[in-house]
Amino acid sequence: MVNLGEAMTILDLHREGLSISAIAERTGKDRKTVRKYLRRGLAVPSYKPREPRPRVMDPYLCFVKERVAAFPELTASRLLREIRELGYAGGRTALADVVREVRPRLPTFELRFETPPGRQAQVDFAHFEVEFDDVPGKRHIVWLFSLVLGHSRYLWARYVLHQDLVSVLRCHMAAFEHLGGVPGEILYDRMRTAVLGEPEPQHSVYNAKLIALAQHYGFTPRACRAYRAKTKGKVERPYRYIRQDFFLGRRFCNLDDLNAQLRHWLDTVANVRVHGTTQRVVADHLAEERPALRPLPATAFNAVIRLERRISHEGMVSVAQNFYSVPDGTRRRPIEVQVSPTQVRLFEEGKLIAVHPLLDGRHQRSLLRGHRSASRSMAGTNADSEFVNLTRPGHRVPRRSLAVYETIGQRLAQGSPAARGMR
Repeated sequence: MVNLGEAMTILDLHREGLSISAIAERTGKDRKTVRKYLRRGLAVPSYKPREPRPRVMDPYLCFVKERVAAFPELTASRLLREIRELGYAGGRTALADVVREVRPRLPTFELRFETPPGRQAQVDFAHFEVEFDDVPGKRHIVWLFSLVLGHSRYLWARYVLHQDLVSVLRCHMAAFEHLGGVPGEILYDRMRTAVLGEPEPQHSVYNAKLIALAQHYGFTPRACRAYRAKTKGKVERPYRYIRQDFFLGRRFCNLDDLNAQLRHWLDTVANVRVHGTTQRVVADHLAEERPALRPLPATAFNAVIRLERRISHEGMVSVAQNFYSVPDGTRRRPIEVQVSPTQVRLFEEGKLIAVHPLLDGRHQRSLLRGHRSASRSMAGTNADSEFVNLTRPGHRVPRRSLAVYETIGQRLAQGSPAARGMR
C-alpha cells in the first residue's frame, strides 16, 4: 500500500521526466503500482471504518440509560455505586463519559432583569492602558469608572489614575450631579474599595465611607453575587462598547484630554443612540426616568479619610503619589493628613497647618503661597560669607565670582596644569 507521501513522490518524479521503470527502481515499488498512482493522481485515501473497541461500560449501558432517563439529575457518583453492586470494575471517568452522552440536555435561557425607573444603577471599574502625547513612549494605566442607570441605560463614565476610595467617592458625586438625582440602589462588583468582605452568604460588609456616602445621598449599596457577573451585565457590556467605539485608534494629550474626548463621545454618540435592548433613545429615556430619581441633598458630601505621613526634606507630604507643602518651621515628624473628595488638610499635633485642593493625576505638586519665605534661601548669608544657603538648612556650596570661572575656563582651554589645580 502506498501512503500519501509516497504517492506525492511518484508524481513529483514523473513531473521531473523519469520513466516508470526509473520511478519504480527509485521508490522500490512495482511498475504496476507506479502506473496506478500516475493514472489516479493525488487522491485522498479511503479507509474502512474501524471496528469499535469493546468498552468496560458496555454491559451496563442499558442500566445507566434507563436510570438517567428516569432521573436526569442523578450524579455520576451515585450511578457508580449502583453499577459496582452489579459487578462493574471500571473507574468513574468511563462512567462519566457515558452519562454525559446519554443525559438529556435541557435548554437554558437567560431571564432578563429589568428595573423600574429610578430603582437601580450599576457601578464598576475597567482597566485601560494608554500612551499620552505629553509623555511619549510611556504606557500609563488608567481606570474607567462607569455608572449605568438600569432602566434607561444612561451611561456616565470618567477615567481616573487611581482605583482608590477617594476616586470612587468623587466619581459618585460627579455622576449624581450630572444626572440631577440619585437612584434608589447601586449594585457593585466586589471591588475592594466598596465591598470589604462577605462573612455570610446573604450579608456583605461595605466600606464605612461608602456607607456614609450612601446615607448622605439616600441610596442603598448592594454587592453582586460572587461568580455571577451576569447580574451586573448592564455595566460590564458598555466597557467593550467604549473600548471599541471610542478608545481604540484615538490619541490623547493627557488625562484631561482623554476625559474631554470621552465626555464629547458620551454626549454625541453613546447617550443619543437607540439602545439595542430598550429600542429607545438613551437621552430621551433618561428624561423620563429623571423624575423618579431621588433629589440631590442640600449640602455637599464631605467625608474624611485620615492618614499619617512623614514630611520630606523638601517640606512636602505625599498623598496618592501627589505632593503637598507644609509651612516653614513644621517639625519633621509624622503629621495627620485628612483627605476629603475635594481637599487635603494637614494637621500638626491637632492644629490645622495647611489646606490644599485635592490634585488629580500623579506626581503633581501643590506649594501654597507663604509656605516658603523669600528670606529663607539667603538665611545666614552676608558679604563676607563664602557659602550661600540653598533649598534646605545645612546644604551649602562655595560662592565665587564669575571672573574666577572665566579664568579657569581660559586656562583649561590652554591645557594649563594650574587650572586643573583650581577646580
